[in-house]
Formats: sequence, structure tokens, C-alpha cells
Amino acid sequence: MSLNFEQARFNMIEQQIRPAEVLDYRVLDTIAATPREDFVPEDYRELAFSDINVPISDCEIMMKPIMEARLLQALDVQPGDKILEIGTGSGYFTALLAKLGQSIDSIDIDPALQRQAQARLTAQDIDNVSLIEGDAAQGWDDGGSYDVIAITGSLPVLPENLKQKLTITGRLVAIIGAAPAMEATLITRIADDQWSTDILFETELPALKNAEQPQGFVF
Repeated sequence: MSLNFEQARFNMIEQQIRPAEVLDYRVLDTIAATPREDFVPEDYRELAFSDINVPISDCEIMMKPIMEARLLQALDVQPGDKILEIGTGSGYFTALLAKLGQSIDSIDIDPALQRQAQARLTAQDIDNVSLIEGDAAQGWDDGGSYDVIAITGSLPVLPENLKQKLTITGRLVAIIGAAPAMEATLITRIADDQWSTDILFETELPALKNAEQPQGFVF
């Protein structure tokens, strides 16, 4: 018997996401209206709503639904926001961001994943996304600034220039650290030379390819 995707999506929201204190109705409505099962590899469709990291390639995963929802709520995406996403992956988190904000530039190092993501986004009539092939693990110098920056793989250290790309009041989420001590972190720019940092929760996530490694101790 095939899975009832609508019921599975409802259960995911009510049994996983709401109990994780994700209560922003815009986030919940967007997740409810976005078919997660269409963004996972065919072999994993029936696991699309499970509390697991779904593999999408040999070394890439989709974040667990709880993590996606909690990060999305922390970013507080507004309808006029310009968004930078580092790590397009399956395109699912891209779709959620795109529905909440005005426009999104999404960067990924893997052209095959981006082609798949583009097809999925097009199938959902999402047309405010620009997919860019590139390596942004150590920063991104496109000259632009963004209201929201979402990094969907972990980083041992956060490149300084990503903080500089935030507008005043702009928000960035990243998973920072090395296993097993990683922290989902929200960084908000509050002035030209001032940022606030909030630790959201502890977690683990594979690192972005080519991520900058912390400097070793110097004696």
C-alpha cells in the first residue's frame, strides 16, 4: 500500500515540527504547502517525512525536517527579503525560502544536484530563484548584500565575509563547529560593525565541501 503523502506531511508537522517549538504559522503553512516527497530521490519518497537525514547523493544529505523548520523560523524571512543560500542540495529548503522571501540566489558546487533542483523548482512553479554553480564554503564575493543568508552544510568556522554581506537587521543561520560539538547559530547584523550571536541548538551536519579549517594552535 502506497504512503498517503498528505497524511504523512500532516503527521510530520504535528508530531515532529510543532513539538520542536516551531509555531510560526508562515513557516508551518509553507511546509504544509510544499511537497517534500517531490524533492527527495525516488527511492526515498516514502521516507521524505521521517526524522532522518535523507541521502541525495554519495556525500550530500537533506536536513531533517525538524532542523529545516527550526532554521527557517529563526531566519524570520519577510516577503521583501533578498536571500542567499549556500548549498542548494535537493532544492527543498530553497523552495521554502523562495516562497517566504522576494528572491533567492542559491549556490552549489555540484552541477548535477543543481540541475535536479532546477527541475523540481520549475515543476512547483517557483521562479524567483537564481541557481549559481560555485564554491561558497569560504565566502562569496558577488558584491551583493542580503537580508537573509542560509548555509545548509556545517562549517568549522564561519567566513568573515559572509557576515559582511548581511544588510543591517539581516539574519544568517549556520551550523558551526566540528563533530560532535556543532551548534546551529543565528547571527544578526545590528550595525555596520556589530553583530549579535544566538546559539539555537546543538546538532551535527556534514561539512560543506572545501570548508575553511580553523587555524592550529601556535606556540
